[in-house]
Amino acid sequence: MPTPAEEQQPHTQRAIAESYGSDAERYDRTRPRYPDALVERIAAASPGRDVLDVGTGTGIAGLAFRAYGCRVLGVEPDARMAAFARDKGLDVEVAKFEDWDPAGRDFDAVVAGTVWHWVDPVAGADRAARALRPGGRLALFWNAFQPANDVAEAFAEAYTRAVPGMPMDWRRMTGPDAYEGVCATAADGIRKAAAFGEPEVWRFEWDRVYTREEWLDQVPTFGGHGQLPAEQLDALLGGLGDAVDALGGSFSMHYTAVVVTAARSG
Repeated sequence: MPTPAEEQQPHTQRAIAESYGSDAERYDRTRPRYPDALVERIAAASPGRDVLDVGTGTGIAGLAFRAYGCRVLGVEPDARMAAFARDKGLDVEVAKFEDWDPAGRDFDAVVAGTVWHWVDPVAGADRAARALRPGGRLALFWNAFQPANDVAEAFAEAYTRAVPGMPMDWRRMTGPDAYEGVCATAADGIRKAAAFGEPEVWRFEWDRVYTREEWLDQVPTFGGHGQLPAEQLDALLGGLGDAVDALGGSFSMHYTAVVVTAARSG
């Protein structure tokens, strides 16, 4: 039986983890991409260009690596997301990564963009080690929001009014430090797999300006938001829209792309 702490780990929340495919087109349209420098550094630190993209989703990360000249295979548990990525030209196999069979294949890099918190950190790292060539690189990355203080305050107030029980306080959860727990869990799983060198953390800074419409289009794709009752989601979107209007109709979001990475030993 899992302990209460284990039950609260993201990778055990399968209803949320497997909900994104309900609107794959919106997810693909609105979710932020990753800096070119991140893709380039991971590729340069890998022994070759064969990449396994874990939780490939609609192919956002996989397509970025393919554009850099890599050969990419995706693994995705949601058949709806996998079909969307295939329509964009990616080769995708449908499976939960912890259960996926490499079938004798090996890769130069195993990457996971904004998905590893949905993967068991130890079983996932062990499976990645089985799929990597010696010296191959495991690279797990997330985009961390870092809004200006006035944006964070306005968004926090909108959440408090519309969905007071949702643990998404923009004043506390923004910036790379908000991912400290996620990164520490990922690094600890890599260590426990006992097949990698010591994990490193890389950071890449970037910015994007959002209009009111662009931000509200993305919000329903955030974890747990798809499970909100329609009236609560509508109230939240209305509050966030008012907040962006008060900011002048648009705002700049600073992102830090955080990478936890290690090379396979041997």
